[in-house]
Amino acid sequence: MVDLLKGVRVLSFNHFLMGPLGVQFLADLGADVIAVEPPDGAFQRKWSGANNKRVDGQSMLLLVGNRNKRSLVLDLKKPEAIEIACKLIATADVLTENFRPGVLDKLGLGYDAARAIKPDIIYATASGFGPDGPYVNRPGQDLLVQALSGLATITGTRRNGPRAIGVSAVDHHGAVLFAAGILAALVGRAKTGKGCRVDANLLSAALDLQQESLTCYMNGAPPDDTHQPEHVAGWYYSAPYGLYATRDGHVAISLGSLDVLGDALDLPSEQRVPDSEAFTRRDEITTAIAANVAKRTTAECVEIFTARGIWHAPVNDYSKLADDPQIVHNGSFQTVPGATGVPITLVSHPIQYDGQVPEVRLPPQELGAQSKEILTELGYDNNAIQSLYRNGAIGSAS
Repeated sequence: MVDLLKGVRVLSFNHFLMGPLGVQFLADLGADVIAVEPPDGAFQRKWSGANNKRVDGQSMLLLVGNRNKRSLVLDLKKPEAIEIACKLIATADVLTENFRPGVLDKLGLGYDAARAIKPDIIYATASGFGPDGPYVNRPGQDLLVQALSGLATITGTRRNGPRAIGVSAVDHHGAVLFAAGILAALVGRAKTGKGCRVDANLLSAALDLQQESLTCYMNGAPPDDTHQPEHVAGWYYSAPYGLYATRDGHVAISLGSLDVLGDALDLPSEQRVPDSEAFTRRDEITTAIAANVAKRTTAECVEIFTARGIWHAPVNDYSKLADDPQIVHNGSFQTVPGATGVPITLVSHPIQYDGQVPEVRLPPQELGAQSKEILTELGYDNNAIQSLYRNGAIGSAS
């Protein structure tokens, strides 16, 4: 069992994706994560995508970022619930939240209030654009940030214009940065005894995701166009770097000498381009490569490129991932019994520790499944808990 964060308690007021996913990273490592939800459940219980696809009533977004967490229902409109939240803060190492800036302050659970309860608390917030500034009140959402940050532009092509990435890439990268910031703060507190505030946001995550492209753009003369050229996978890459259609699929060609690639594909001399001109004449060379590759099957391309040491990969669709030998070897998917008893398949924690991938100790839970358990730990007796249930301050799955 991977329990590197055993003994660390994280109080989570998170919804949507970036916050829950980042906190799940900590939960996978053994942190005791208490996910506080409103009586009707957090947003992730309600949104599924794919025509509201569900597994035994459980939403896809719930399954994505809520494993290894305990669920506590608090109606923060009630003073009794605020009192419980304050008692939990006193026991927590980290408080995390991704409401719009200022929401928890209005409830008396902001950074200053939390520090008054627990002076060494690590208070971590995830937002769309940061805790302040001209965009602070704008809705922060992955697609909108892809648009604002330039990510949609560099993913698009010259022919078709901007295009969004096919997943919530900014949310996912932001979640990892959120977790990394919290871990850094925990290390800092272990050295100094002082807590701190950690602020992560989607816009900064989107820019961080483009460090390579932006550093290239911001230094020296900028290009006329940052859309992807035909076939090439980014405005700042040289030929042959990109995706090419084969007779029965697609293949990615990454790094390799154009001379070697020309030999592998038997390109005529008039279609050969020296490596020194791989950027300036990339449209010309990729057009020739594309026409040649289109005549071959993917398997033929793989065989040819493997023999020549050309970096390449077949382009898989999702139907092939579960059987990919490296993915199987890495244990990248785990199928476990879900909270309702129906098996669910999850994407595993992405890092190994001493050769181990953190296990799913607790599948995403039903709403409020641990409400009574958590309040008992805080010292509430059964009569007090039942009274809180009756007045709606807390709730449970039942």
